[in-house]
Amino acid sequence: MTATFNHIIIPANDAEVSAAYYRNLLEIVDAPSWGPFANLIMSNGVLLQLAKAPRTFDSLHFAFLVDDEHFDRVLASLIESRTDYWGDPQRSHNEINHEDGGRALYLLDPGGHLVELLTRPYV
Repeated sequence: MTATFNHIIIPANDAEVSAAYYRNLLEIVDAPSWGPFANLIMSNGVLLQLAKAPRTFDSLHFAFLVDDEHFDRVLASLIESRTDYWGDPQRSHNEINHEDGGRALYLLDPGGHLVELLTRPYV
């Protein structure tokens, strides 16, 4: 069997708030939850498990590939809500980037993790 990505636990200050954020941002749905997890399922079957961290945690970086229409919806929502986003992971350019033949932007989730949305994979 070839290895495939199955799930990730994303530490959160508030699992429900973070789950709502990712549900809206990625346009994904709830999955059955158990224990400390607020679970979401992506269309490719990958499970995102949001859980309140037992202690402080370092910021992580998550990148999600979306189609152009999804990217347009997110960008319009960010502009409308005046939410900060950047074109680079260092958060120095307040614009989307057009590298690699697509578009990408970076924003912070409620737990302080850097979320990247891109329309073309790097490889």
